[in-house]
Amino acid sequence: MDPTELIQTVLIYALPVLFAITVHEAAHGYAARHFGDNTAWMQGRLTLNPLQHIDPMGTILMPLLLYFATSGALLFGYAKPVPVNFSRLRNPKRDMIWVALAGPGVNLLQAVAWGVLFYVLNAAGMTERFFLEMCRAGMLTNVVMFVFNLFPLPPMDGGRILVGLLPWRQAMMVSRIEPWGFFIVMGLIITGVLNNFWMRPLMGLTFNLLELILRPLSLL
Repeated sequence: MDPTELIQTVLIYALPVLFAITVHEAAHGYAARHFGDNTAWMQGRLTLNPLQHIDPMGTILMPLLLYFATSGALLFGYAKPVPVNFSRLRNPKRDMIWVALAGPGVNLLQAVAWGVLFYVLNAAGMTERFFLEMCRAGMLTNVVMFVFNLFPLPPMDGGRILVGLLPWRQAMMVSRIEPWGFFIVMGLIITGVLNNFWMRPLMGLTFNLLELILRPLSLL
């Protein structure tokens, strides 16, 4: 990829990625406060300011290094997690599910919003490729975050949802994986297992759902 194309790609994805990360993390904090935990609010993390959620290593350095090292074939990163004290939730096991689901949930809503904007711009006669590509990037970024974060292994959001849904004994067994969960996920990413058996199938289903939701707008 030549430098001009790279810069254009970065500019197209910058805003969607910032929104996807910031609103995802803030949603966890707002959901936690709703269910009784003010930890994120007390630490100043209950905000839509992206600077509060960016992790220099995980959000910037790691994705860039992986992008250049693999010529764009592998891209992975993470934000600074919003602190949640699950023991302070009114019903920790049940409320954990909603707190964890809030992040991926707002990513799905953002994907819909970017799709709506895409169709509205098209209907308005927008021909500027940059803005249309940004809408597509917004949909893709949020679908990736939605599916990836639902992977059912702690500390992923899907893992916390699984712990909340399982009976106590099984939930405790799954929760013990959390200290090694990040390294397991990284291994699954590098070997292609996560992409082939989780990301691609579920992203396909999610895009089918978005197409169904947005179909009436295609008539504009």
